[in-house]
Amino acid sequence: MPEIESSKRTHVVLSESLLKEIDVLVGARQRSSFLTQAAEKELMRRRQLKALEAAAGAWKDKDHPELAAGAAKWVRKLRQENNRRLRKAPR
Repeated sequence: MPEIESSKRTHVVLSESLLKEIDVLVGARQRSSFLTQAAEKELMRRRQLKALEAAAGAWKDKDHPELAAGAAKWVRKLRQENNRRLRKAPR
């Protein structure tokens, strides 16, 4: 059975226009759920950005000479090789 996470009330100040837009979109009774989902998505996006920034520079072109002519050309070559192997395989 999944563990139920406890909730905690907090005070959040929103402009009237933003609040009205949220209410029109999801209804006043769904504000907390909507804001929770929005916050979770933004947290995930920021964690991903942080991970991308941390990984910046990890890829070195010199370590991947097979991609010198471009990734699309390399993928096409792999697919052609695979197709040749499939045609040669006994059926």
